[in-house]
Amino acid sequence: MEDENELIAQRRHKLQLLEEHGVRPFGAAFETDGNIGQLREKFAEGATLRAAGRITAHRDMGKSHFVDLRDASGRIQIYVQAKELGPELMQIFGLLDLGDFIGVEGTCFVTKTGEPSLKVSRLQVLAKALRPLPEKWHGLQDVEARYRQRYLDLLSNERSLAVFEKRIVILREMRRFLEDRGFMEVETPMLQAVAGGAAAEPFRTHHNALGMDLYLRIAPELYLKRLLVGGFTKVFELNRNFRNEGISRRHNPEFTMLEAYWAYADFEKMADLVEELICHLAQAVAGTLEIEHRDAEGQLTRTINLTRPWRRARYRDLVTEVAGADWFDLTSEARRARAKSELGLEIIPQLVDYEVTQHVFEKLVEEKTFDPVYVTHCPKELVPLAKQNPDDDSLVDVYELIINGQEISPGYSELNDPVTQRRRLLEQAGEETQKIDEEFLLALEHGMPPAGGIGIGIDRLAMLLTGAESIRDVILFPLLKPRRE
Repeated sequence: MEDENELIAQRRHKLQLLEEHGVRPFGAAFETDGNIGQLREKFAEGATLRAAGRITAHRDMGKSHFVDLRDASGRIQIYVQAKELGPELMQIFGLLDLGDFIGVEGTCFVTKTGEPSLKVSRLQVLAKALRPLPEKWHGLQDVEARYRQRYLDLLSNERSLAVFEKRIVILREMRRFLEDRGFMEVETPMLQAVAGGAAAEPFRTHHNALGMDLYLRIAPELYLKRLLVGGFTKVFELNRNFRNEGISRRHNPEFTMLEAYWAYADFEKMADLVEELICHLAQAVAGTLEIEHRDAEGQLTRTINLTRPWRRARYRDLVTEVAGADWFDLTSEARRARAKSELGLEIIPQLVDYEVTQHVFEKLVEEKTFDPVYVTHCPKELVPLAKQNPDDDSLVDVYELIINGQEISPGYSELNDPVTQRRRLLEQAGEETQKIDEEFLLALEHGMPPAGGIGIGIDRLAMLLTGAESIRDVILFPLLKPRRE
């Protein structure tokens, strides 16, 4: 294989030759009859069509050439013939490479092999590629390069392109589903004076003109609830959140969430809504409620069954299933000891008692649950913004939806008592009372209706519905360390 630097030098020489021929190698606008997918739908023998795309294949037959043009919507074959195009344009055609963008006008015909094609009568150079593309059949083998140079990954990896096309469908259908049910899409601030709505480490910044510190939001919850105070009854936001925390197969510092609030509903109604929504999305994206997950070699690793109704189980019952029926009767020290010695978990000294139980839940229930389960009635310490259960004030009326070994969606009966809410936030903040959002509490004191609220992690949902095994496979440009020289 030729050295890449030599290939780049050859392309730069062709660039110079194009300019000498009076060609603008990074051309002007070119009017088409649609994207390539649309052109294939419009195709009719004898019709004249205009197409533009990137050259991804070239078969030289001497005085005639078959070339593939491609964009994200598909591929179309063009037929370039010297006697049709003329010597001047053929000379320019000879200076083109794989990866270059061209625009063509041609007549539709079908080859002897049945391939719909365009016989080119006009050709225009639209952009010269100065670097070669990855080999079609091998693509980018370096996983980090796939994330860092996503544009090349999309060009050479049809599976990757399909994942992001499905993600687009997920967002579009999610909006349509909620709007059809009377929810209104709103926007709330991404720069906030107090980072609230979740327990997470925020990114900090500073506004020079106002002379004040601000935070990138960790959740939009407290602003969306203000809208319930203001009279909205069904609102949602597809939002970008930022958390200054670790990166893993399931975590990225910048991520997308759906949050929705429904006045006069509760967590049970929100669970019904989410169940219907995700099943609708599965049908739209995959055409089935049985979602296959495969490894890098294409081997089936598991099938996730989304068929309704989904199981609903109390947090306490799920923990005792894996930790022993007497788990909640043990002393704190005995729970810690059992978690380490019998359950084989690492329990760091900093974990308080309810966090030890939560660690058991995460490792032995959540990570091993693949078909949908709504985990309900969680300890109030875990969810300070949810309403306490009327029969047991140590619990809150919530669900956590677990699918594919991770939390996909939390849902609450929202706490609308400003006195209890202040106490809960103070307990969460400890000595850092400056973290209390007094403006939110002021809004609550003006009266918020009872409501149900949900969050859905869009990136994790996309992993579930596309079979992707890493969050980086469903985020177009995940955060990476700077490239090492």
